[in-house]
Amino acid sequence: MQLIDNYQRRFHYLRLSITELCNFQCQYCLPDGYHPNKDSALDGHNHKFLSLSEIENVVAVFADLGVHKVRLTGGEPTLRRDFIDILSLISSYPTIKVRAITTNGSRLLKNIANWQAAGLNAINISIDSLSPYFFKLITGQDKLFEVMRGVDRSLELGIEKVKVNTVLMKNRNDNLADYLAWIKDRPIDLRFIELMETGDDRQLFDHYHVSGSKMEAQLIEQGWQLQPKERLAGPAKVYTHDDYQGKIGLIMPYSKDFCKSCNRLRISSVGKLHYCLFGDAAVDLRALLAKPEQREQLKVQILASLAIKPEKHYLHDHNVGITQNLSYIGG
Repeated sequence: MQLIDNYQRRFHYLRLSITELCNFQCQYCLPDGYHPNKDSALDGHNHKFLSLSEIENVVAVFADLGVHKVRLTGGEPTLRRDFIDILSLISSYPTIKVRAITTNGSRLLKNIANWQAAGLNAINISIDSLSPYFFKLITGQDKLFEVMRGVDRSLELGIEKVKVNTVLMKNRNDNLADYLAWIKDRPIDLRFIELMETGDDRQLFDHYHVSGSKMEAQLIEQGWQLQPKERLAGPAKVYTHDDYQGKIGLIMPYSKDFCKSCNRLRISSVGKLHYCLFGDAAVDLRALLAKPEQREQLKVQILASLAIKPEKHYLHDHNVGITQNLSYIGG
């Protein structure tokens, strides 16, 4: 059994959100911080995030269905007290080759060695500016240098994939030159992500969105070369340069044919299967996650419901689906 949709796209990559909680207040996600009654995926009802046993059932089934990469997301996934237990669980499945997280980096410096020991081998760290002033303005936290030290510590420990995510915002962090010196001697995969509209941030989007094509033109002009896409890679167009150890990737969801290379599915922190970050529908799997005996039934449900995955999103039409903010599904 394989995960293939109606458009012959194959899915080897699962993004698994384990909490909506976050300790940052990023302008493009949760500018007022996380509030359960407002931001909950269950719309204010009493809710619980997936338990460790439910997560194990998710991972076991997706591993059987051919998933080779699992990324833990949130919110901030490292806020869970059983975070290392979750990492160890995923690492116990030998067919899952890439065990990754996306984090704001606030707990990185103190904990990365323990996470690596539990099986983590890839990490995405959000750094939305290399300017302390703009970093604090965008994230609500004065932690830039602590997060950057965590990045260097991850490199020292030999984490296989160290990526840094920057959400592009016009006149705040869209100057390519600000980043080049930092990645010249560091093997970092730097990812510039176009600001995406959600249900909560239409006004912010209108004011700060800038196309990644502007930065792509600068890269090409400066001699950067586009690289072939790896099978388990995300949607970024990755550029390299002989003079730099680091790489630069561009994630441009408003570009033509962006969705053709989609290779990931998403499970929310309350057990809903989302086929697109900006989809209009989700399939609630929670009732099938309680017991290992239900795993075959869970497989059937996942395979059958792949039929609802759309060919593309409709961000160009300002249709953001059910995504109110990025902590809802895990970005």
